[in-house]
Amino acid sequence: MNILDKIIHRKREEVALAKTQVSVKELTSAVNFDRNPYSFKEFLLDENRTGIIAEFKRRSPSKGLINDHSTVEEVTSAYAAAGASALSVLTDAEFFGGNAQDVIKARAVNHIPILRKEFIIDVYQLYEAKAMGADIILLIAAVLSPQQIVSLTATAKSLGLNVLLEVHNLAELQRSVCPGLDAIGVNNRNLEDFTVNIQTSFDLVDQIPNDFMKISESAISDTQTIRQLKAAGFNGFLLGEVFMKTPDPGAAMDRFVSELISV
Repeated sequence: MNILDKIIHRKREEVALAKTQVSVKELTSAVNFDRNPYSFKEFLLDENRTGIIAEFKRRSPSKGLINDHSTVEEVTSAYAAAGASALSVLTDAEFFGGNAQDVIKARAVNHIPILRKEFIIDVYQLYEAKAMGADIILLIAAVLSPQQIVSLTATAKSLGLNVLLEVHNLAELQRSVCPGLDAIGVNNRNLEDFTVNIQTSFDLVDQIPNDFMKISESAISDTQTIRQLKAAGFNGFLLGEVFMKTPDPGAAMDRFVSELISV
């Protein structure tokens, strides 16, 4: 069983337990549930912002502990101040050290879109995301059938949520694209062994229909790569580890953005 299989196996157990503890009706009564989510596209294409989706992540299966000292409030608010177009906040506890409260806390101090970074396998998780105050949900083609992607997308849109579909290769892209998606992300990380290769983005960018915003995810650690990805046709760039591994992630992003816009 590879890492991804282990995560999904555990996620099924977590969702089943969550359903017994908090009903969908209770989720719809949450303070954040009635708010109107921000438009992912509007912020991503805002010329006054960077296109960076800045991620808050404490640890990962491949790298282990990345950052156990920074708070989600201080990091995400600093990311937003530095020009992030959106925030990505991990909610998986066992493998990434996240939780629902991280999204709730980030929502309380930010006024830009928040992606609930999670392995979504059930419609229940969409209601959770809305209740947390997330604006964007992630659907990973590697763990969902085309029918599941269509169904989850439709429900997400009915809740006003933006949908980011993540693919890792051409086969996933071709079988998973459907109406209603807002963006398609190319994850340069192999989710079976967690190795990374930025070339994946360059290989797939022209295969993504121009109807969708195009996002490159993972393996981005320098401004030159962002310039190359932008020239290739990408609108957004998900970064986190490059910032989170530093003593002050917000300051690290601020320096990164200064270099990005200096040319």
